[in-house]
Amino acid sequence: MRARRNRLAVTHRHPSRFGQHAFEPIWRAERYLFGRQVPEEMAWWLFDPNSLTARLVDACGGQFRVEVISQAWQRPMLNEEQCLNMPVCHHALVRQVYLYCDDRPWVFARTVIPRTTLSGEERQLAYLRDKPLGAVLFAEPTMRRSEVEVAEIHRGQRLYQTATATAGLNDKPASIWGRRSVFYLHDKPLLVSEIFLPDIPRA
Repeated sequence: MRARRNRLAVTHRHPSRFGQHAFEPIWRAERYLFGRQVPEEMAWWLFDPNSLTARLVDACGGQFRVEVISQAWQRPMLNEEQCLNMPVCHHALVRQVYLYCDDRPWVFARTVIPRTTLSGEERQLAYLRDKPLGAVLFAEPTMRRSEVEVAEIHRGQRLYQTATATAGLNDKPASIWGRRSVFYLHDKPLLVSEIFLPDIPRA
């Protein structure tokens, strides 16, 4: 695995609960990964600290676009509640999109925004429509970001099904890779998970 990069100095903690990961991925920071656990061609995408949107636009060479799959108030997954330090059973605004190059979905992105985050300037996050979230996050001077966590997401897990259900994939691999981190705008958190689909170019 390639050498580590410096990370932005924000961390988050989430206590474990027995049985909570039965159908959810196990997310790990880079320092908790071993050897060649992450394929080198995927590490190129997973550990880049810069805007994924900007990188996808550069790599696309065609028409980049965002397709909103759903946006609704719902209870997050247990691991998401813990990552955001949300009270159990509270609802959040969950936005799910595909990021396309031409007609090929490259990334499935899931954003979990606590109700308390949607105040002041951050109210705009509820009205993005097909605007890339990355364009908003990386343009905000107050933005801080937690350490990136990655997961191998396996067939049969809820997030795998969600990410691939409407992507129109001809072949669904046994697993796909994703990353997530908590972004803070004016010290208010939101969780962004980015799942890389099979059509994304390999390094």
